[in-house]
Amino acid sequence: MHAPLQGSLFDQTDDIRLAPLDGLRRRELGSGAWVDLLPGWLTGADALFEELAATVPWRAERRRMYEQDVDVPRLLSFYGDGQPLPHPVLAEARAALSRHYAAELGEPFTTAGLCFYRDGRDSVAWHGDRTGRSSREDTMVAILSVGDPRDLALRPHGGGPAALRLPLGHGDLAVMGGSCQRTWEHAVLKSTRAVGPRISIQFRPHGVR
Repeated sequence: MHAPLQGSLFDQTDDIRLAPLDGLRRRELGSGAWVDLLPGWLTGADALFEELAATVPWRAERRRMYEQDVDVPRLLSFYGDGQPLPHPVLAEARAALSRHYAAELGEPFTTAGLCFYRDGRDSVAWHGDRTGRSSREDTMVAILSVGDPRDLALRPHGGGPAALRLPLGHGDLAVMGGSCQRTWEHAVLKSTRAVGPRISIQFRPHGVR
């Protein structure tokens, strides 16, 4: 079960489709890191949220932390290289991102990781996606968000308060690039506010987690 979704007043449609990517705007973060933003890239985001929430094979995980097993505070699903994605528009999104960033990235996006934040208690702690090649190479991670907005918080690697908060939901796109995974950290922090559910879809190149 999850909190009810408060649908967007500006996206009352079941026509699920993508807009062009020419509206992307880049924000330089420093140390070779940047983030591109495109609000409302996906139309029909609320309809896609409901379909993904109902049909994706979500799993709960437990991880070892501080000498005890704890529940991961979100639901997860992962689609590797060559696996069919749970909705055709996600395959379209991955292909569009691969075309748009071909010259900069030099390779396609191949995987999709999905996270389901059911309410404000679900979160992901400060981290960089540094498993694999991203620990030593510049790369990109593209995040498409559907459902109620939650802040994607960013800060320079090494700690401290959030330097930037990007509210993402209802079809918004954010792409973290350059050295971002090595020189910056990102998180979705817990919230005491009444927030609804959100699903994020993270597209990554091969060998980046």
